[in-house]
Amino acid sequence: MPKDDLIRLRHMLDSAREAVELSAEKSRRDIQDERMLNLSLVRLIEVVGEAANHVSIEGQAMYPNIPWPQIIGMRNRMIHGYDDIDFDILYQTVIEDLPQLIAELEKIVPPE
Repeated sequence: MPKDDLIRLRHMLDSAREAVELSAEKSRRDIQDERMLNLSLVRLIEVVGEAANHVSIEGQAMYPNIPWPQIIGMRNRMIHGYDDIDFDILYQTVIEDLPQLIAELEKIVPPE
């Protein structure tokens, strides 16, 4: 795997972990109402998607269990739809999707 791909995967893993940590024991309502929290989560998810977008096509093909198009699409939606964040989707992403992504990335990215 190219070194750049490994760096991007590490960025994805670190940002996903941070988003999950920030949202621990937070409700859907908390994520919507706590402005600093929702801004942080949106930014971290944007980083996950941006890093995913920079993983080479060959690197993406090596890991078909990672939903590359959905991750990149979520980033694009948040960047371009910055004024219309759906907090139900944000909550689902952080609570359900990111832990699954973390599990997959932990199989790939060596511990530091």
